Amino acid sequence: MKSKFYVFCILSGLTLLSACGNNNSKEVSEATSTNNKKIDSAFVNGSPCDIKLPTIHFTKSINGADTLAKADANGKVIFRAGEKKDYFSDPNGELSNNTAPILLSKVDNTKPFTLIAKVTPEFTEKGLYNAGVLYIYVNDNFYQKFCFEQDERGNHRVVTVRTIGTSDDNNHDVVKNPTIYMKISSDTRTVASYYSLDKKNWQMVRLYKNNYPKTIWMGISTQCPVDKGTQSIFEEITLDQKSVTDFRLGN
Repeated sequence: MKSKFYVFCILSGLTLLSACGNNNSKEVSEATSTNNKKIDSAFVNGSPCDIKLPTIHFTKSINGADTLAKADANGKVIFRAGEKKDYFSDPNGELSNNTAPILLSKVDNTKPFTLIAKVTPEFTEKGLYNAGVLYIYVNDNFYQKFCFEQDERGNHRVVTVRTIGTSDDNNHDVVKNPTIYMKISSDTRTVASYYSLDKKNWQMVRLYKNNYPKTIWMGISTQCPVDKGTQSIFEEITLDQKSVTDFRLGN
């Protein structure tokens, strides 16, 4: 009789453990589902704005960008940034700074897209890392910025920074011209960044898989991580739902 009683107790215990396990799994599943519903994969920690240029419409402003960017009727934008304004998630945590102003336009990432701008940053003797910037932005932990930037030696460089949790930092060509054309393009599978001196011959600087969500934001920014303030001029800005046809040449 004792053996039957022990078997009964063991089976009852296993049944209770199984029931608890199922309840816990259900609770975890429901919690995950609930949490996922709260997460907007293209959430922008900014405010609505309405800056409509001939070929792009900015509807989101981060860090007061809409008060710092002045556009004329031809689509030329003079975009200021104050002291120590940057967007960078330092792997070491020491230089992290998400204060740069950014103007953004929503994009359907299930379709091809291309953002182009003529960019003239204000480079000064003390303007370390001053830059005019193009963005692909999802949230503060997931974005790419494409910069025409002043480096530690005073050179003016094309720079790409991709942030997935923390930021990498890739310095590319030194450019002598004060102005360049910059382009980010995707065919929905691939994202590539290019620069040009004449808007005809493009140099690819970075290419990677498009693993962004269905909705993303594209935009422009000025950064001034070290100095007391700067500005960039953006002209001929276009945002189209089409991609380059040759990802190596950028045409």
